[in-house]
Amino acid sequence: MADDTDYGARAREELGFSRWWLVAAAALAMAVVSPYQYVWSSIEGPLASDLGIPLPQLGLVFTLFVIVQSGSQFPVGWWRDRHGPRLLTLGAAVLAGGAYYLLSFATEVWQLYVLYSLGALGVGIVYTISVNTALKWFPDRKGLTTGVGTMAFAAGAALFIPYVRGNATAGGYGDVLQNMGIVICVGILVAAAVLRDPPQSWYDARKADQAAAAEANGTEDASKRDYHWKEMLRTWQFWLMYGMFVAVSGAGLMLTAKIVSFAQAVSLDAGTVTAAAALLPVAGGVGRLVMGELSDRLNRKLAMAASFSLCGLGLFAVVAFGQTGTTVGFLAAVVIATFFWSPQYTLFPSIVADYYGEANSSANYALLYSGKMWGGVFGGAVAGWVVTQVGWTTTFQLGGVLALVAGIAALALRSPGPAPESVTRPIATTGEDD
Repeated sequence: MADDTDYGARAREELGFSRWWLVAAAALAMAVVSPYQYVWSSIEGPLASDLGIPLPQLGLVFTLFVIVQSGSQFPVGWWRDRHGPRLLTLGAAVLAGGAYYLLSFATEVWQLYVLYSLGALGVGIVYTISVNTALKWFPDRKGLTTGVGTMAFAAGAALFIPYVRGNATAGGYGDVLQNMGIVICVGILVAAAVLRDPPQSWYDARKADQAAAAEANGTEDASKRDYHWKEMLRTWQFWLMYGMFVAVSGAGLMLTAKIVSFAQAVSLDAGTVTAAAALLPVAGGVGRLVMGELSDRLNRKLAMAASFSLCGLGLFAVVAFGQTGTTVGFLAAVVIATFFWSPQYTLFPSIVADYYGEANSSANYALLYSGKMWGGVFGGAVAGWVVTQVGWTTTFQLGGVLALVAGIAALALRSPGPAPESVTRPIATTGEDD
């Protein structure tokens, strides 16, 4: 028997307005910080030209972004689960908006490293707060609502890319960075005014609903207690998912960071290069929404297996069509690879909440998301080095193999069952900042 509780009506009683406004606020914040990940390949050239340095010297900037954005999420999630999202989101507005604005004044490479890393901290805050807002308020629509937020993180960049590529010349990119910094700051501030977490009574009622559904269905009550992060680390399912996360993010971040350079290396025309850069965030955003909704309705584990395997096949197709100079085939392959890679950021948080509960979802998913650090190391610095050793073809094919392995591994996943009673339950969020 499925849980048919009307969570929308219950949330309206708590909030005084529709819970979908929380998703809209989270999506806005995610959209405005998306340039950090998806527009970097379009601004690194003008930055390198202005500083008079070889482009490869900026490769570490993207790697640092991924490390800081991913690594910051566990302490951010731990704090948020206990104190709510508001103060953190206000800090993110200053960090993410201010750092992008100040990039226009950088005169040394180390300044780019520092500013982009500070901005990455702001992006990490926005990301964990936005994703887990969906998990906490939408236990009935995890895949769809995390898909909306993470879609905004990917597709939002499509609104910025034409503006950036049309104006980010060596002489004009300063104004671009400043204008985008202002937009980033204002967008996050608007979200901060709306976002909040459920009170403890919400989680207590949720547990009662799950227990009643289990009793009516004659099954074991899996809702006894949410997993603490220490308990989660003792399950083999977490470590299998961690390996999958590293593999898939490595393949996808390589595609994101290197697609422009790859297209230029195989002598595709400038129009194709621009189209590929613009299609990446759009395909990724739509993929997150579609696969998230399908995983709610069908089977989350099988959705992961299919999605990651198709991502791997798409990367092989990117290489094949790029080598033959087939523009339409190349762009279609980019869309397929990105469409099926990007849902990892919808499917993983959803299955973590399925397996380990929603009350501690921010800290629990943040630990899994830290795998993006290693994926970023591969997608940025390591992939750049591999290209110099074996060439573009083998490098992208290696990414395809990683995605295929993750897809096959997903078939082994299963629920760890109810959380053990051996660890004291952490203090649950009050929904307000202390």
